[in-house]
Amino acid sequence: MSEFVTPVLETGRLRLRGHNAADLEASMAMWNELEVYRFISGQPGTKAECWSRLMRFAGHWALMGWGYWLVEEKETGSFVGEVGFSEFYRVHEPSIEGSMEAGWVLMPAHHGKGYATEAVTCAIRWARQHFPDLSITCLIHPENAASIRIGEKCGFKKRCVGTFKSEPSLVMDWQG
Repeated sequence: MSEFVTPVLETGRLRLRGHNAADLEASMAMWNELEVYRFISGQPGTKAECWSRLMRFAGHWALMGWGYWLVEEKETGSFVGEVGFSEFYRVHEPSIEGSMEAGWVLMPAHHGKGYATEAVTCAIRWARQHFPDLSITCLIHPENAASIRIGEKCGFKKRCVGTFKSEPSLVMDWQG
């Protein structure tokens, strides 16, 4: 097992920390919300899929030195969502291999509070400090207006519309 420990980051309202096995139920509840999965997978996440996602998140930290954080409210400890970076080697046109793929997903109860922008900005600040030479890209369904706005607020600019699994995918690059 790797000695690497996911760093804990804090903003004024949020704590970003590594996932653990006890987070499965909260993550699974989130991935079963229509507002969460409709632009990502198009279907609710099974327990096995949610567990596999948590394992991939842990694996990213061990193998890449970066990955996804669980986001919680500092004041209450309530689960907010998941934010971070991945390298999934997706079959995407154009390819984004070699880039830190940024992603964010929050419980619908926390939409509209500015939490996504706050957490993504914090994660990007950390990434620029620790991996300044890696590009940061995100893929967003072109109809996901809320996520596109978050990307723009966090410094992402549209590069092109590509394809992922025969569906359109907006490619945005972080430009600060």
